[in-house]
Amino acid sequence: MSTYSLHRAVTFLGVLGLLTAAPVHAMLNGAAPQELVPRNLNDRAEEETPDDPNAIMTASLNRIAEVISALDPEAERTENNWQFSLEGRSMLVVTDTSAGRMRIMTPIAQSSGLPEGAMERLLQAYFDTALAARYEIANGLVWGTYLHPLDSLTTRDFASGVLQTQSVAQTFGTTFSSGVVNYGGGDSGAIIENQLEELLEELKKRKIV
Repeated sequence: MSTYSLHRAVTFLGVLGLLTAAPVHAMLNGAAPQELVPRNLNDRAEEETPDDPNAIMTASLNRIAEVISALDPEAERTENNWQFSLEGRSMLVVTDTSAGRMRIMTPIAQSSGLPEGAMERLLQAYFDTALAARYEIANGLVWGTYLHPLDSLTTRDFASGVLQTQSVAQTFGTTFSSGVVNYGGGDSGAIIENQLEELLEELKKRKIV
């Protein structure tokens, strides 16, 4: 997919104001699974939380920038939006500081080319395997996405969100999984847990976490 098409799609999403849309999984907060990795690692996001709202937003944006730079030194930043590559996949991060939201996105497929029954399958996946990550359709494309409030975003949250978004894209058409947790058996959870641990270790070496 060309950079121009990605930019046009991001612009389209911004015009629609999708960053302010409340994620459906918020309705399931009462049954939310425990975090993938225990919070026993030093997390600068928790230890150094400023009181000023503007400072909080700035700190969150800095965390996003640091993680993306670690993943892709050639990442492109336009104001508070990023485009970078993760294992050959184009990834986007769009933020809205006025709404206090950020969204990680990756284009997956043309929505017009989906086979019969695909929409029902996506909704099924959203219930039991995609979970915190999600599938969305906009501007004729199927996207893998992950939403999170900016004011409570930790380095761990963002790193996990990137991996979950990558996973729902990679497993599109097969397990449709964010890799973190599902309501059945499988190996995806352990795989993405190891990936997250490796990423966090790399960030610690760079003194980002």
